[in-house]
Amino acid sequence: MEKISLSDGEWKLMNLLWQSPPKTITQLTKELEGNTGWGKNVIITMLKRLEAKGAVRHEEGDKAKQFYPAVTKEGAALEETKGFLNRVYQGSLSLMVNAMVDSHELSSKDIDDLKAILQKAEEERHG
Repeated sequence: MEKISLSDGEWKLMNLLWQSPPKTITQLTKELEGNTGWGKNVIITMLKRLEAKGAVRHEEGDKAKQFYPAVTKEGAALEETKGFLNRVYQGSLSLMVNAMVDSHELSSKDIDDLKAILQKAEEERHG
């Protein structure tokens, strides 16, 4: 997968496309204008930027272009997580988890989830 980094605004737009593709510029504007204040021109600019990054593609519809996500949410989230780890924790997942433990940010559910993830990783490694 090509490494794609998304801005906060691009995440908002992509989340709409991931929820129910395809969407037209008019549909995206209606859905985003209320809570972001973005008009049609902002949406068009963002879509062009996302297409250039390879995150969005479009098809010509009967009346308007239909926009689709060209990457999965999981793939984009993984790249974002890798980028975050590299920027903030020099790539060390254990450093990040330790910081969260020290700040008491992990709930009991978070801890149980992490244990399950690590158990699965251990089983796959020795599987």
